[in-house]
Amino acid sequence: MKSYTIEEINAILKGELIGHTTEKIVGPEELEKAQANHITFIGSSTYAKLWAKSKASAAIVNETLSVEPGDDRALIKVKNADLAMAKILELYNPPKPHFDIDIHPTAVIHASASIGKGCIVGANCYVGKDVVLEKEVVLYPNVCVFDETIIGEATVVWSGTVIRERCIIGSNCIFHTNVSIGADGFGYRPSDDGRGLTKIPQIGNVVIGHYVEIGANSCVDRAKFSATIIGDGCKIDNLVQIAHNSVMGRSCIMAGHSGLAGSVTLGDGVIIGGSASIKDHTTIHSGATVGAGSGVMNNVAAGQTVLGYPAQEAREMLKQWVAMRRLAKK
Repeated sequence: MKSYTIEEINAILKGELIGHTTEKIVGPEELEKAQANHITFIGSSTYAKLWAKSKASAAIVNETLSVEPGDDRALIKVKNADLAMAKILELYNPPKPHFDIDIHPTAVIHASASIGKGCIVGANCYVGKDVVLEKEVVLYPNVCVFDETIIGEATVVWSGTVIRERCIIGSNCIFHTNVSIGADGFGYRPSDDGRGLTKIPQIGNVVIGHYVEIGANSCVDRAKFSATIIGDGCKIDNLVQIAHNSVMGRSCIMAGHSGLAGSVTLGDGVIIGGSASIKDHTTIHSGATVGAGSGVMNNVAAGQTVLGYPAQEAREMLKQWVAMRRLAKK
């Protein structure tokens, strides 16, 4: 078990150490669940009130908060407790699953595939014709990578993920379990005889930038033509749908159960809240935020926050909700 003194932890965070504890810290924990050998985090005045009753011996605290350490307890004051927490979680992060051999004998790898130095391919993986895995790519057991796909260096693909043909994946990406990359986009039209539906071929691909993370059971569909594109640094939660020909800029965030219909464009730094849905052929410009559960029917201006269904500018939507409550009371 890893353990550190409070001085060793502060040497990593480079914060202001107030007070002292003799306890060795074995890990981080929530304020209300922490024991004497834990360090916790206080990012707001709401949680600062809970410090006195917490059993934790140490806490990382936003420097704007007024908190006293108490006996045999220590505080590390930092500019941003959330970012400091990320460093501590990394410090105590347990190792990833171990592989005894780099290429498992049950993996099926086409003779034309290029496997870079330091790659790991787990049990029952499939790597198709002309696939390129650049150096240090990790495919956990039961991953399928189909023909002519390129995966950049140090990308990690967890079990159950399927990456369809001709997709291009950047470096240092993480795809969690059961992600679908490059399945056919949802394209159908009524048939000429009016008795059924005609499938529209989806002949494009998916292009994903560097440092992209995609959560479990999320889907990124291939384009009808050209490419569905996810920009560098985007972070996508579990159970997210990204439809054909959508384009995401850099460092966008999509929370769980949200979805983009076909040909949606997101600028840089767009935030999509949980369960929000975006109509096809809509543009959400850079820095905009879509509140959870909202339905976006029209373009959203840069930096704007929208709420509701259909989504409107946040302050206007809040005024309407207040007015509706007043009407309900009459």
